[in-house]
Amino acid sequence: MKRIVAILCAAALVLACASSAARVKQYKVEVVKEYTHDTGAYTQGLFFWNGRFWESTGQFGESSFREVELATGRVLSKMDFQQKYFAEGSVVLNGNLYILTWLNKVAFVYDASTLEYKQTYSYPREGWGLTTDGKSLIASDGSSRLYFLTPEFKQERYVDVKMDGRSVRNLNELEYIDGKVWANIYTTDLIVVINPADGTVEARIDCSGLLPRVLRTPRTDVLNGIAQDPATGKIYLTGKYWPRLYEIKLVPVK
Repeated sequence: MKRIVAILCAAALVLACASSAARVKQYKVEVVKEYTHDTGAYTQGLFFWNGRFWESTGQFGESSFREVELATGRVLSKMDFQQKYFAEGSVVLNGNLYILTWLNKVAFVYDASTLEYKQTYSYPREGWGLTTDGKSLIASDGSSRLYFLTPEFKQERYVDVKMDGRSVRNLNELEYIDGKVWANIYTTDLIVVINPADGTVEARIDCSGLLPRVLRTPRTDVLNGIAQDPATGKIYLTGKYWPRLYEIKLVPVK
C-alpha cells in the first residue's frame, strides 16, 4: 500500500511540475522601431517619468543620471557622480528620485523635479535594479530575491524568484509593467516576468539577436534596460554601451 501511495505521490509531483512549466509563457521580441543610444552609457536604470525619458549609468568614474531625448538619443541634461560611486538602478516614487549604488551600500534621494539632493540612505546589500509598484520600492541585488522597501528604505518583505521550482539568480534591471515585475537576467539575453506576490516567474522573454552582430564592438556589453512609457504602453529595451534602443513587442512562441 505504501508503495502505491509513493508512486501516486511521485506521479502527482511530475504532473504538478509539468503543469508549472506549462504556465511559464514563452515569448520572443519583435522590433517595432529603433533609436540611437549613447554608446558611452553603461545602462543601469531606464524609465519614463512625467512624460520624459531617464537613464542611470554605471562604472566608476562614468556613473551618471541623465535625461535623454527619445527620438534622437541626445542627452538633454546630465548629473555626474563622484568617481568612488558606481551608480545602479533608479526610479521615481512620490516625487523623489532614488538611485542605488553597487558596492557603496548607499542610495541617493533627489527631488525628481529639480534634481536637488535631499538625502542618503544606507543600504545593507549590493544595489542592482530598482523599480516601484507605486507604493513600495522594489530592488534586486543580483541574487534570486526581490526586496520590497518603504520610501525610507526599510524592508517590508522579500520574495524568492523561481521558475519551474528553481531559483532564478542574477536578477538585474527591473521595470514594473501591468502589475508584474520584469527583470533582466544579468549576462543573458533573457527577461523574466515575475508575479510580485510570490516571486513566481509567469513568462520568459528571449531577446537573443535583438542587437545585430554588425552593430557590436569589443566594448558592447550585455542586454540591460527595460522601460515602459505609461502614456502609450510602449516598451523599450537596450543594453550596456549599446548603439541602439529598441521599441519592441512580444511575440508568443508556440
